[in-house]
Amino acid sequence: MEAPNVIGDWQDYQSDEWAGLRVRVHTLTRGVPPQGRRDEAKGLTYISFQVTFENHRSTHLSIVLCDHPRHIDVRVGRDGHGAFVDEYGSSDIRGFNLYPQRRATATVYATAPPTQLRQLDIQISPEIDGEQAFGYVWVGGLGIHEGSTGRNSRASAADSGMAREVERFLEETAPGS
Repeated sequence: MEAPNVIGDWQDYQSDEWAGLRVRVHTLTRGVPPQGRRDEAKGLTYISFQVTFENHRSTHLSIVLCDHPRHIDVRVGRDGHGAFVDEYGSSDIRGFNLYPQRRATATVYATAPPTQLRQLDIQISPEIDGEQAFGYVWVGGLGIHEGSTGRNSRASAADSGMAREVERFLEETAPGS
């Protein structure tokens, strides 16, 4: 991967053994989990986002995506501090057989200081058929416009701040620039 995905982008798996599988991090919002450690998160702000897998292969794949740090890592702020991923409020995907032309979605809750939530890096590294997959990264932040849901789309530059910074980075690193 030469450049990170913007929240809302689809990412196709590049390996031959998983060709036809794609993943997307989307629907980033401020949120409160249905259960969890709210008392231990005083002064912090909860966010939620969804991770969706889509199978365009002719065979099924077994997907595992849970709150374990080797599967989901959320970093916030300019220095990339780790956010707390709420294992009690989040849903996961455990050993799900994802058949052709089907999707599976997990909702993840995390919390961090509100001042750091304008810049997020979310890395998703699922297990696919029992093997750890490469960790693709999505960038964005609260209040940043999520790009269209089209394949390999990029966020709009209409908003200033983080969205414009991400777009400039992607333009500078694009092939042929």
